[in-house]
Amino acid sequence: MKITTLIENTAVEGFLCEHGLSVYVETAKHRLIVDTGQSDAFLENAAALGIDLTQVDTLVLSHGHYDHAGGIMGFAKRNPHAKIWMQREAGGDQYHGERYIGIDKDILKLPQVRLLDGDLQLDEELSLFTGITGRRHFPKDNLNLTRIVNGQAVLDDFCHEQCLVIAENGEYTLISGCAHNGILNILDKFRALYGCDPVRVISGFHMRKKTPYDEDDLRQIKAVAHELLAYDTQFFTGHCTGDAFPYLKEIMGERVTALCSGTRIL
Repeated sequence: MKITTLIENTAVEGFLCEHGLSVYVETAKHRLIVDTGQSDAFLENAAALGIDLTQVDTLVLSHGHYDHAGGIMGFAKRNPHAKIWMQREAGGDQYHGERYIGIDKDILKLPQVRLLDGDLQLDEELSLFTGITGRRHFPKDNLNLTRIVNGQAVLDDFCHEQCLVIAENGEYTLISGCAHNGILNILDKFRALYGCDPVRVISGFHMRKKTPYDEDDLRQIKAVAHELLAYDTQFFTGHCTGDAFPYLKEIMGERVTALCSGTRIL
C-alpha cells in the first residue's frame, strides 16, 4: 500500500497547502482518494507528485463540510468515472454559527455520486462505517456546529461522517477526516466491528481552536493522548488537530506524526 498526503494545512517546500485535507491511497486493487480539500489545490499537488488522478476508481467523502469536498467538482471534470461515496446526510445543510460550511450542491448532481444510508462493504479491501454514537471526550467545538433538519437548526450529530477501513494482509488502516465524533469513539466503533486495533490511523482530531487553549482544553487534549497510547496503532494527524499537536507529541512521541502536503505517509 502507498499513502500520500495531497493537501493539508501545512506543506513541504514546493507544494500547496490550505485549510483542508486530501489523502491518496494505492492498494493492490484500487487507486482512491479520501477527501479533496476546499479547492483544486490537491490536483496541482498530485500532478507535482506524478500521481495520475485519471486512474482513481474511488473517492470517499468523510463528511459533509466544504474543506473536505471543495475539490470534488474539479476532480470530476478530470475523472468522470470514479465512484464518489458519501453518506446521504453529507449533502445536507451544515453550519458553523450562521456560516454555511456544507458542500457544493452541484456535487449531488454528479452521476458517479453514490449516497449511502449507513455502513458498506465495498469489497475485500475497502469498507465504510458510520453510526458512531459514543461521546467520550467529544470535541468541544462541535457545540458550535449545526445542521438543518425539517427546516430547523439542530446540533450536528455527525450522522454524515463516515470512516474508511482498508484491509491488507490481515491488518487494517483507518482513515477519517476530522473525527467530529471523537477519535476515541471512532476507535471504539472500530474495535466493536473488527475485534482489533488498526495498525495506523490517518485523521484530524478536531482539536483546533482560534483562541488559546484553556486549562479544560489542555486536560482533554492530554487525556486523549494518554488514551491513544493504549492502542496498538500508529497515528498520523493534522488539519483540524491544530495547535494541539505539540501536546500530543509530548505525550505520544513517535506514536504520532504530523501530516503535511506533498509527503508520503507509507
